Amino acid sequence: MANEPSYWPLVILIVVVVVGAGTGAGYLYYKNHPAASSPPRLVQIGDNATVTYIGILGSGPEQGKVFDTSVYQVATNNATWPKALQFGFRGGPSSYTELGVHVGHINQANYTLNNYSFVQVVPGFWQGLVGIQTNVTHTVVVPPALGYAHYACSVVQPLEIKVPVFATYLGTQFQKVYPGILATTGATFADPHYGWTVQILSANSTSVSVQNLAQVGQVSHPNGWPAMVTNVTSTPNGSGQITVENELSSADAGHIQGTSSTGPTCGGQAATRYILTDVNVTAGTYTEDFNQEVAGQTLIFLVKVVDLFPPTVAATTAA
Repeated sequence: MANEPSYWPLVILIVVVVVGAGTGAGYLYYKNHPAASSPPRLVQIGDNATVTYIGILGSGPEQGKVFDTSVYQVATNNATWPKALQFGFRGGPSSYTELGVHVGHINQANYTLNNYSFVQVVPGFWQGLVGIQTNVTHTVVVPPALGYAHYACSVVQPLEIKVPVFATYLGTQFQKVYPGILATTGATFADPHYGWTVQILSANSTSVSVQNLAQVGQVSHPNGWPAMVTNVTSTPNGSGQITVENELSSADAGHIQGTSSTGPTCGGQAATRYILTDVNVTAGTYTEDFNQEVAGQTLIFLVKVVDLFPPTVAATTAA
């Protein structure tokens, strides 16, 4: 009787193939499904963050308008991003860079790290960065208490102004009022503030006398908005008044900016720019508010943390 064939070699071969296939499949799964990555780094107090931002007024007459940004494309696009009164265009693309922000209180105005200058920002801004993820745009809302303080820096002005027809200036007063004008008897020139013609009646080493030749109905823009001459009175004895009416309405409040050569002190600094507020036609007055436009307002920032640097000895942190 012939010997029966042995099946053990075939069984062993099948086992080896199956085991090898399983090992290969496991390797391919591992290659195609790598281990889960660590969670993204979140901003913490003490970090130094570089951010891009778009600052938008969240309250006030200019609500919804951009007051500042680090993004050049936003700064130059007024159709999509309308600008607030005191928005300042900084120039070319190189003027718009990421802002270095220390996340926390710092014991100095600014410091440099990795070629970035890190600055002190309002508390609501850096507090809004805590816990957010990098390279994702977030919305940070800063209430007035954590933003910019509003100071008592307002001046009430009359809507109707009286200007003398004749005036005499002693010493250097003439050059202060009319800088660059040569005081020559009979000369005429345009008033630098109101635009009407001024004639020099007499001029000597001690005084200069002038006459303002304003015309009723004449319109100028001495403060950035229309002002009309409504009446002129003059007498032979050298007296008389010019009445100028500021053409303003209550709808203009909060939407017009002006500049004064001398303003009040706001927060320890002399201010010159103001926003026209509280136009009261009945009382015949308007108010010049020398606060920054952001003062006392809710601010909305669209921010993206671009990079993070660890805390440094240059800054002390506090929650």
